[in-house]
Amino acid sequence: MMALHILPAAALASALTIFGGVVAPGPDDTPTEAELAYADAPYGVDAMVTGPTSKSFRQQQRVNGCDAAKWPDIPLACFPE
Repeated sequence: MMALHILPAAALASALTIFGGVVAPGPDDTPTEAELAYADAPYGVDAMVTGPTSKSFRQQQRVNGCDAAKWPDIPLACFPE
């Protein structure tokens, strides 16, 4: 009789392992500010500025964490105007 209780529990554990438990919502398809600003660049835009920049712009990038930002979650403040 105990085997009858173990079998459904084992099946449930396997199903939870395979399917990850609760069904998670899909990815958020809402475009970020950077994706909207650079809609013509489907593979992203590198926010690394290679030319000369002002001290205030470099400070702005530090404050906004631009060095660690990954596409598409890059604040618009990381890009020059």
